[in-house]
Amino acid sequence: MWEKINASLQSEKELLGSLEDGNIEARVINTPTAFIEDADGKVPPDAIRRINDQIAALVTKRAGKLYGLATVDAFAGDDGAAELTRAVRELGLRGVFLESAKGDLVLGDKPTRPTLAAAARLDVPVFVHPMTDPQLDRRFARSGRLGVRFARGAINSAALINLLEGGTFDEIPKLKVVVTTLAFGGVMLAAGFGDGQRIRPDAAPLARRHIYIDTMGLNPAAIRTAVDLLGADHVLMGTDWPVAVEAAVPKRLQKAFAHAGLNAAEQEMIASGNALRLLKIT
Repeated sequence: MWEKINASLQSEKELLGSLEDGNIEARVINTPTAFIEDADGKVPPDAIRRINDQIAALVTKRAGKLYGLATVDAFAGDDGAAELTRAVRELGLRGVFLESAKGDLVLGDKPTRPTLAAAARLDVPVFVHPMTDPQLDRRFARSGRLGVRFARGAINSAALINLLEGGTFDEIPKLKVVVTTLAFGGVMLAAGFGDGQRIRPDAAPLARRHIYIDTMGLNPAAIRTAVDLLGADHVLMGTDWPVAVEAAVPKRLQKAFAHAGLNAAEQEMIASGNALRLLKIT
């Protein structure tokens, strides 16, 4: 399975073919640093810069079909902020793709603040990627693929909670982050359990304005829950290609929307409008 996934990730033909097969107008692409790091979590010194150069070249070549997020090591302090600035201002990439954690650090910790501040200054969204934490992976891998996904979701949730409770959004009020469906645990805790209630749609102008969620699939219950927690204007539709290969996306998405009870305006926002607005695509 992973051999096929990794082969697809490197194939422009497969990437573009997935648009046609799924009847998708355009796709946002990125490259996780986790795929290229060594056993100690280190990435070759020039790799991130080369990734951004190559993604920029590809989206320029396929303008209107592909839009790119910059790959940045948020845990590299000012170096991460400098590379993000270059990728947006010089290469024209439209957002940034960051790992949830690295070693003992979590997104939102002090070393990550320069990159997050740069994203806010550049007015580009931050996609917070779930990643494999060695300790959690050992604990939950015994439960199979579902356990592995739960562990990755826990790290995604931890990043969200750290951003909320660690003062990041207070320090960087224009920051916009997108978490995945795997972070639902953190979203639910922040939305209404205990003394949380930080991100409910009726809680504006609190932290909800900072947080978006990528539904990462076509499940109507997940879409409905995301809308109830954050509002339709903060939900993005994603397919997680090539990990999850979706066929006939618009048709299946319309069916999911119908089951979720969403009106036409809400459907338009989730299917494309919110992503177009965040990425400034006209």
